[in-house]
Amino acid sequence: METLIPIINRLQEVFLTVGAEIIQLPQIVVVGSQSSGKSSVLESLVGRDFLPRGSGIVTRRPLVLQLVNVPTLEERCKQDNGNGAKPNSQNNYPGIKAEQWGTFLHCKNQIFTDFCEIRKEIEEETERSTNNKGISSEPIYLKIYSPNVLSLTLVDLPGITKVPVGDQPEDIETQVQEMILSYISNPNSLILCVSPANSDLATSDALKLAREVDADGRRTLLVVSKLDLMDAGTDALEVLLGRIIPVRLGIIGVVNRSQHDLNTQKSLDEACKDEQAFLQRHYPSLASRCGSRYLAKTLSRLLMHHIRDCLPELKTRVTVLNAQYQARLNSYGQPVEDHSATLLQIVTKCGGARICYIFHETFGRTLQSIDPLGGLTELDVLTAIRNATGPRPALFVPEVSFELLVKKQIKRLEEPSLRCVELVHEELQRIIQHCSSYSTQELLRFPKLHDSIVEVVHNLVAIELAYINTKHPDFTDAAQVSASVNSQQMETDGEKRWKTEMIPSQEKVPMPGFGSPSKAINLLDSAVPISRKLSSREQRDCEVIQRLIKCYFMIVRKSIQDSVPKTVMHFLVNFVKEHLQSELVGQLYKQPLLQELLIESQETAQQRTEVAQMLEALKKANNIISEIRETHLW
Repeated sequence: METLIPIINRLQEVFLTVGAEIIQLPQIVVVGSQSSGKSSVLESLVGRDFLPRGSGIVTRRPLVLQLVNVPTLEERCKQDNGNGAKPNSQNNYPGIKAEQWGTFLHCKNQIFTDFCEIRKEIEEETERSTNNKGISSEPIYLKIYSPNVLSLTLVDLPGITKVPVGDQPEDIETQVQEMILSYISNPNSLILCVSPANSDLATSDALKLAREVDADGRRTLLVVSKLDLMDAGTDALEVLLGRIIPVRLGIIGVVNRSQHDLNTQKSLDEACKDEQAFLQRHYPSLASRCGSRYLAKTLSRLLMHHIRDCLPELKTRVTVLNAQYQARLNSYGQPVEDHSATLLQIVTKCGGARICYIFHETFGRTLQSIDPLGGLTELDVLTAIRNATGPRPALFVPEVSFELLVKKQIKRLEEPSLRCVELVHEELQRIIQHCSSYSTQELLRFPKLHDSIVEVVHNLVAIELAYINTKHPDFTDAAQVSASVNSQQMETDGEKRWKTEMIPSQEKVPMPGFGSPSKAINLLDSAVPISRKLSSREQRDCEVIQRLIKCYFMIVRKSIQDSVPKTVMHFLVNFVKEHLQSELVGQLYKQPLLQELLIESQETAQQRTEVAQMLEALKKANNIISEIRETHLW
């Protein structure tokens, strides 16, 4: 189980490179009020002075402290000389001639053997990202190697403060609390609350925040600091026994170094001995369960067991995210480096059988189902004829009325034609989705290529609307249609006249006229009622127009049904495939045109880069986790 903590450290570094926190890793978060003794507690775990000190908020950025246990310098030298360890062994650190050292993640390949330099680098790195006394949520990663530490990972957060100092904002307390909550809300984190013994635990800000996210205290460990500063005649026995505020993971008391000890540069070894002596004198029954050394062992044990418990879910999470990001990366496609190859790749990936079905079944049947006279009533036809003739009656059916009406009907062919383009476009996307090695959004990446095909189909319908060719070979001559209708109408009119002449004259009703002054006469015709019966002449004209529209509509429909599939195939497939070496090189492969058609949005390129980096991190994380053997977890 000792290998679990270094593995989590490696995972932290992997995900730090992509600047994302999609995986909530197990860690220990140190929370406490300003001047509660957090720094002294952390330094006692390391055994060296390395944290900045001062008044006010000293820790203004999260400090991720990774402690790594290594062999002593003497043992490492023996291993190097006698080849007692494998070259890639975790405990083998060739070339480092120091007992203890530290490294920062932001300082690549730089080793700090002087812990005063480590303190200075923390201060300078803090100032680089914060203003005077300001805070920042960007963490500093510090790794300390020493034979005197237990493998452990802690996150030291800014102390909870009440009053702004320097140019700190008025809401500094809220900012610090929000930062603390963002870390301790992680269900995989352990909360190390540090509260001084000389203050009332009921008013502890650290415990208050911990209770907000861990009400039952399952993830909380309480450290009672400054046991030696309590008032005379009082002790913290009841607190340490958990009788005041129960904490599930336990309560550990420690003695911090005083300011006098710091001024006299009292070593941590001496302080640790004095701490044990103090505990033996004042808390003999709890001395073995208190102190900095016991705290280090407890934290290491708790973290290892916590990592072990979180590991199965962590494995599952990494595996699922790996698959999700791989799918996202596939959807963005490869970067457009060779425009010619990209264009060829797009236009040659067509499922012939399915596209043929769209052309001849879906599109063809849709056009056949359109009624040439749909939405066109006899009244519409008659109105168009009257509007075309104007104030003068016409002996023949005006051709203008035919053109107006047939254009309206031809326009109805545009929508299914455009729908055909969309269906082919969608089918290409669907086909690409089943190709494991290609992008699922290639056609969406190049909207101008798709728009150019849509524009051509628009133009096909516009061409038909621009000129009504009444001399088309397949178009029935208007005179023949008119003559046929006229001959039928003359026979009908003759029968009606014969019947009219057979009516006796006395039965005929006299028509009002200028010879009948007894009754008022309206010389202007009233408006033609919509529901009245059409005259024989009107019926004849309507029938002529309807026959012409139906005949010409079928010609145009046949043309559109033939032209649209050819246009789509021409622009998407055949043009590139059949004329790759000649026409394609001369037309589409012109560099300015290629760059214009295959312009990829900056957003897509940026998202592809980010997803690729995240996928690489997830693969590394998966490899790191797979190194853990199940037998080593127990």
